[in-house]
Amino acid sequence: TRADLADEAIRLGRLLADLLPDPEALGLLALMLFQDSRRAARTAPDGDLVLLADQDRARWDRARIAEASAVLARAVAGGRIGAFTLQAAIAELHAVAPSAAATDWGAIVGLYDLLARLDPSAVVRLNRAVAVAERDGPEAGLALVVALTDSGPLAGYHLAWSARADLLRRLGRHHEARAAYARALDLATQEPERRFIERRLAAI
Repeated sequence: TRADLADEAIRLGRLLADLLPDPEALGLLALMLFQDSRRAARTAPDGDLVLLADQDRARWDRARIAEASAVLARAVAGGRIGAFTLQAAIAELHAVAPSAAATDWGAIVGLYDLLARLDPSAVVRLNRAVAVAERDGPEAGLALVVALTDSGPLAGYHLAWSARADLLRRLGRHHEARAAYARALDLATQEPERRFIERRLAAI
């Protein structure tokens, strides 16, 4: 199962961090722990996806988060900040926020700016665009996402089109949002993701 795979990945991450106490090995372990802390809240009882903003934070594993924060502190103290450590720092800001509305999006955008220097990939740029939308409003984020999807590097990536559709929905541009959700649905292959997109389409 996916839970078994996550547990095994964390076990191997702990082993790697013990054998090779490199800052990035610690950063990777911290990232895995932060991500795993939300395992119980990521899906509804029927298997449908639950977005981060909608998750029940009471179901997050606080012991896991505390461990991840301690490992992240060790990684940062190592003095060499790499991509895994930056991703873990972003995950920590989500994990410690008492609510989605209280998330420090300004700090998250700043960390994505640093991450983009180390890993200028299109997916990093997409995640930064979503963070910019939360900090500065959907119009600001949409301009960045459009550049990635209109004949851009993520033109065939369903999550990019889903993000574009969501920003259009928030702006009240429902006709364009429906078209973007339809494109995302065409590209999505996993059933939970398809059901999520279908629900969003039905809602507008």
